[in-house]
Amino acid sequence: MSVYSVKEAYYTLQGEGAQTGRAAVFLRFAGCNLWTGLERDRHKAICQFCDTDFVGVDGEGGGKFKTPQTVAEHVQNIWNANATGGVPYVICTGGEPLLQLDDLLIAELHRHGFEIGVETNGTVNAPYGLDWICVSPKANAELVQTSGNEIKLVYPQSLAMPDRFADMEFEHFFLQPMDGPEIAQNVEAAAQYCMKNPKWRLSLQTHKMIGLP
Repeated sequence: MSVYSVKEAYYTLQGEGAQTGRAAVFLRFAGCNLWTGLERDRHKAICQFCDTDFVGVDGEGGGKFKTPQTVAEHVQNIWNANATGGVPYVICTGGEPLLQLDDLLIAELHRHGFEIGVETNGTVNAPYGLDWICVSPKANAELVQTSGNEIKLVYPQSLAMPDRFADMEFEHFFLQPMDGPEIAQNVEAAAQYCMKNPKWRLSLQTHKMIGLP
């Protein structure tokens, strides 16, 4: 029996990429294969710039779930408590969601009427049946998921520059400025790159701008 460890689950608007502005339940799975999530380990992590808390199951709507049915019911309850009409949408994120998101859970979320998006670092092959695949490559991590709906590259990463990914099989190509103390410079650099290379489009974290989680 699978046990799904969920850091948090909450209702908001997607703030990034091609689905910006769409209402969704964010289902954040605990755990990642590129960093433990503990500050003491950041210096030796494969991805050192992550700003997301994915440790434990103590966030809003978090917990351990013993079956796909209980996860799907939890997601549905969150949607029903906040939304009226529209196509229910769940975004599976992390950490790295594909360490836990499996065929059984995908089938159960679909049975409950949800379209399913995933935000992955691309180091794990995506299972069949997902409705939207967003890949966010990280420098020094082997990329195995080289196709999907969108690639959303945090910029700049000296060992993961856009031209490395420009010929991969994605419908949308986004640069997202790296958050942190140099965000203003990173926004300017990403904007300039997109202007010179119009295959790429600028993605900003609009949810942070308007105070949504």
